[in-house]
Amino acid sequence: MSGRLRLMALLAIILVAAAGTVAYVMRVHGQQAEAKAATGPATTDLASVVAQPHLVFRNTALGPGYGNVAVVPLTAPGGPRALTPASCDRVYAIAGKAVCLAAKRGLATTYKAQLLGTEWSPVRDLPLTGLPSRARLSRDGVLVATTTFVYGDGYTNPGQFSTQTLVTRTSGAEIGNIEQFQLVVNGHVVTASDKNLWGVTFADDDRFFATAASAGRTWLVEGSLSARRLTALREDAECPSLSPDGTRIAFKRHGDLPPGQWRLAVYDVRTGKETLLAETRSVDDQVEWLDNSAVLYGLPRAGTATATSDVWVTPAAGGGAPRVLVRDAWSPAVVR
Repeated sequence: MSGRLRLMALLAIILVAAAGTVAYVMRVHGQQAEAKAATGPATTDLASVVAQPHLVFRNTALGPGYGNVAVVPLTAPGGPRALTPASCDRVYAIAGKAVCLAAKRGLATTYKAQLLGTEWSPVRDLPLTGLPSRARLSRDGVLVATTTFVYGDGYTNPGQFSTQTLVTRTSGAEIGNIEQFQLVVNGHVVTASDKNLWGVTFADDDRFFATAASAGRTWLVEGSLSARRLTALREDAECPSLSPDGTRIAFKRHGDLPPGQWRLAVYDVRTGKETLLAETRSVDDQVEWLDNSAVLYGLPRAGTATATSDVWVTPAAGGGAPRVLVRDAWSPAVVR
């Protein structure tokens, strides 16, 4: 092939790639514009809602405020919601503080993590290096953990992706990437290059639980920030969430399901007993405890082409039946 023909072929490839990129960006922008142009749900006063126990979540109702953080009273989760000025892909909150992870998609996608204050405005930027995945605050608001995908956007096969989970003090001091902590499984230190850690849930200002993965296996691990050490408690457990009374951990497990499918379960820390929950659909979320008897989680809306989802609730003791708690919602956090 002559040099001229090679140049023409290269230009053709570049033009096709550029056209595909522009089409993708236009499609994303079009979907976002369509979502924001629709009629949204009934809204109410923000100050009156946050003055009482409430649920914080990402609003996925089509219309103005799509993607913004919203709140509803715990006494009326299905009622009018109050919208905040914060726009997040993932949000988690306690009284007076919230952590917001967001991706700004375009020709060059950028990411940000911010600590929000009482006015839902940024107080401090937090380190973030990839696609937002998980976020948690300690109950006293001293610690924040964020998980991102450093490359790729899925994790149906542990070890075939890379995560970064950072723990930071909300005062701004960085504690570090927990992947750099020592990981011990069955008495042996895991040093494999495919080691990944994600999905932190805090017990206190030193002790926490998370997911570890290597060689296609996952473990529920207990960690110590001061010792910089992680110890496996059991296999096949992802995205743990500690109950308010500190006795149980809700998580998703893969079992013998097809790749990319999970089942919710609860693990009793004292006895080691595992209880499968009544939700039989696959849940790819880090659940939140409504109280000591029920858990919350997000599920994409079935049978719709739009990017909306609902928050569901199911008993933590097994039995019962799942039900929708808040329509058009994602990434729930209970604030009392």
